[in-house]
Amino acid sequence: MQHVNVKIFARQPVLADLADAIPVFHRWIQEHAAPQLLIDVADYRHVPAGPGVMLVGLEANYSLDLSGGRLGLLYNRKSVFEGDTLEQLRHAYDSALAACRRLEEEPEFRNKLSFDPGECEVIFNDRLLAPNTDATYAALMPELEAFFAKLWGRGGFSLTRIGEPKERLRAHASALASSLPVC
Repeated sequence: MQHVNVKIFARQPVLADLADAIPVFHRWIQEHAAPQLLIDVADYRHVPAGPGVMLVGLEANYSLDLSGGRLGLLYNRKSVFEGDTLEQLRHAYDSALAACRRLEEEPEFRNKLSFDPGECEVIFNDRLLAPNTDATYAALMPELEAFFAKLWGRGGFSLTRIGEPKERLRAHASALASSLPVC
């Protein structure tokens, strides 16, 4: 499987202005804040339920994404990542979470925006390799369950397929409150 995306949802209420992400993301480019090459920042806040503010990278994009009517940080893997599906899920989740943590610490977002590492959406961004069919979901379900069991404990999460067949294959995952570590 390729092009695994993960969106970690923001906790409510969000007190931040997404426009503040523009200078932050430009700073990340200058500081080489990610392990891959970061190239540009794009402002899509004018698009209803769209990609919000995007940090464009060579291998992946990061965005404060508003799709589905919920704000979250979306890690969108564009280039091939070597490894099996579990490794790709781990890489995408870890990359999204690292960006969430860094963004929460930026002065523009401190105490205004936080993310819930116990709620995310996994998107398989390749309709050719992963069509949104019952068969594809059934084939990927063991991998998804194994990944989230390792992350939050066996039986410590709910996993639900979401969307319509014409959309990309997506699954919503939520940790049960008792399975999250105490911070």
